[in-house]
Amino acid sequence: MTVDLLIVVSTDCSARVLVPLAKACRRAGVAWACFFTNDGVKLLANDEVKNLMGAAVRAIACEYSWERFMGDSPCPVERGSQTDHSALVADTARVVAT
Repeated sequence: MTVDLLIVVSTDCSARVLVPLAKACRRAGVAWACFFTNDGVKLLANDEVKNLMGAAVRAIACEYSWERFMGDSPCPVERGSQTDHSALVADTARVVAT
């Protein structure tokens, strides 16, 4: 699987970048993925962000960050590790970190 753009979300202030960028990718037919880490996982509680993840080729939340910031809440995307993040980077043409 080759991804055109990987969006790495590392802060809960990233919605202002993530949401319009994900919408633009969807409109343009760009294959994109998203990796949530640190307190960026908190954005997965936002309904607009959750809904956009359905258009992603892959959406992963760092399992350790999820447990730290979201506790036992069900995760709306795949839970993974930094190894998954590295694999996404290896299969991606461009990376944007927010």
